Amino acid sequence: MKFPRRSGILLHPTSLPSRFGIGDLGDAAYRFVDWLAAAGQTYWQILPLSPTGYADSPYQALSAFAGNPMLISPERLAQAGHLSPADWRDLPDFPDDRVDYGAVIPFKTDLLNRAFANFRDHAPAPERAAFARFCAAHAAWLDDVALFLALKEAHALRPWYTWETELARREATALARARTSLGEAIANQQYRQWQFFEQWLALKNYANARGVRLIGDMPIYVAMDSADVWAHPHQFQLDRHLQPIAVAGVPPDYFSATGQLWGNPLYRWKVMAKDGYAWWIERFKMAFTQADIVRIDHFRGFYDYWEVPAGEPTAVKGRWVKGPGAALFRAVTAALGEVAIIAEDLGDFDAASRAGVDALQAEFGYPGMKVLQFAFDGDPNNPFLPHHWTREVVAYTGTHDNDTVVGWYQVTSTERERDWVRRYLARDGTDIAWDLIRLTWSSVAHTAMTTAQDLLGLGHAARMNTPSTTGAPNWCWRMLPGALNESLAARLREMTALYGRLA
Repeated sequence: MKFPRRSGILLHPTSLPSRFGIGDLGDAAYRFVDWLAAAGQTYWQILPLSPTGYADSPYQALSAFAGNPMLISPERLAQAGHLSPADWRDLPDFPDDRVDYGAVIPFKTDLLNRAFANFRDHAPAPERAAFARFCAAHAAWLDDVALFLALKEAHALRPWYTWETELARREATALARARTSLGEAIANQQYRQWQFFEQWLALKNYANARGVRLIGDMPIYVAMDSADVWAHPHQFQLDRHLQPIAVAGVPPDYFSATGQLWGNPLYRWKVMAKDGYAWWIERFKMAFTQADIVRIDHFRGFYDYWEVPAGEPTAVKGRWVKGPGAALFRAVTAALGEVAIIAEDLGDFDAASRAGVDALQAEFGYPGMKVLQFAFDGDPNNPFLPHHWTREVVAYTGTHDNDTVVGWYQVTSTERERDWVRRYLARDGTDIAWDLIRLTWSSVAHTAMTTAQDLLGLGHAARMNTPSTTGAPNWCWRMLPGALNESLAARLREMTALYGRLA
């Protein structure tokens, strides 16, 4: 795909304002789309929309296909007749500036249970038929996901590999008994997915109608405790006891001296190749249902990936192993046609791997990424400096894995970096976030992106995620109501027009 010269904002829906303790797909999401359009922006980039598992990370999802029920708007459920405002009369005192997942999850789960009960007991025939059509259309993934999530609830949310052996191994008689005994819970999970997709696709259509395109995010790996691994164990590097043989990560780099030990099970690529990468094709179909463009996280893992023996305490003792390479993307292209993919190609590369990843991107026309915060180490040959960029990149002031620009400049950068960025920009650093936004927007890169935090000039406390750490405050940041105002939209629109990025 030929990317036009455009720009956009990275903001995950959980970070939107909402009185329900977490951003959702209600009015604030529609107002954000309107703000993007007023500001002349083409892209709204999000993180994975999947239901979160361990440490509330969207990169450790319970399913690669399902949507996160915590994003469902209770107010939209009320508009559909499945809830009433009386159902949230006594709202907890949720903080406005962060997500308290420990309080939000049980509260919203209770609301979703009420909505399902109302639908089950009172829905008219056309609504029941719409629900049945959704379940039939998505049965290939929904049947396993709904059963998996119902079983997790029945097992106090314990990982699937700790369940009874016959359930962990998916023995037919055990699954049949579970589908019978958990029929109501399974239908509840199916209902949540139906409502998620109803709300998300309505929002996507609203955005597209206003010239805003959605950039989704596909993690290369799935979580061990996921419906994907439970339903397809033969496609992952598991032993006969269904335990990982090797897990994913990356070696030591600029994020961590001991590397990043993600712990995800690795794929059996030769097994996946035998059916033409069918699981991946279905996964890409879902990704392009949810979004217009898809950013693939850790794209280099398709060329070569870091394999760490299971049980290692860090990612240091791993090895590089060849991935499927072009064969996978040729199969995807054959099935879906030309698709718009952004390759997250960051990290430390030796010359051979860099050349291999570059060739893979070039064959399919997938642009890579440049992140300005990595540029200012004092080396004029640093490839993240804009004077080395080509048009075929997506440039960021920072991503969800970086500190905010202000936090980076004030807290996590070195004096050498601060001095270099001031001299490179010929600026004093007092408006550093907008200085880097201007540098990104003025660059040759066809796509310029910044985060909502950088637009607002927020500091270190607004960081979304710190790699190699778990738990709060990761994934918790929320934008205050009214933060994105008309004045800010006008300022960004003027810059967007000045540098030729208006649609």
